[in-house]
Amino acid sequence: MSEINRAERLQIMLTEEELTALDDWRFTQRMPSRAAAVRELLRRGLQTEGVLAPESRTRSKDFGVVDHNGGDGGDGLDGAGA
Repeated sequence: MSEINRAERLQIMLTEEELTALDDWRFTQRMPSRAAAVRELLRRGLQTEGVLAPESRTRSKDFGVVDHNGGDGGDGLDGAGA
């Protein structure tokens, strides 16, 4: 598999309530990691705002903000997590 180059790190602080909501959504959606869940929510928000074009079909390995052909699943685990 090709490796997605994610050279930038974004650190955020969340309240307990926000983290619980994120984790609940993540488990409901069967996301592989918190990072993948945050990227997917960001992608969905950007699509809603018209910043990114909507995709016609999303596979579990496609959970990333920007479309990359042959991605690693977007979990930052190089294929070891999903």
